[in-house]
Amino acid sequence: MAQVTLRINGYGYTIGCQDGEEAHLLAMAAEVERRLESVKAVAGPSGESRMLLMAALLLADDLHETRAALETARAAPLPPRDEARARRRIARLAATAEALADRVDPPSV
Repeated sequence: MAQVTLRINGYGYTIGCQDGEEAHLLAMAAEVERRLESVKAVAGPSGESRMLLMAALLLADDLHETRAALETARAAPLPPRDEARARRRIARLAATAEALADRVDPPSV
């Protein structure tokens, strides 16, 4: 089992993860840090717990919207001729998302 030290809001947190998942964990921590920075920009510095709560709520809101969009997409099946085109587009989007995820600069450990 690997261990990664994450820097979030200036604090170090050592977290265990499966071997090979270190980069993914660092990318998730970078996203939490990005959300914390956006909370600070809007609300100003606040207590640690409150800022983490706000960042968690922003992430949960994104997840909720994504799930709702997925359910809507599942409820409206594509005609067969459009399905192949959609599959190709999804594959391109997935490749783009993976490439972007690889570019995320992990926080310095």
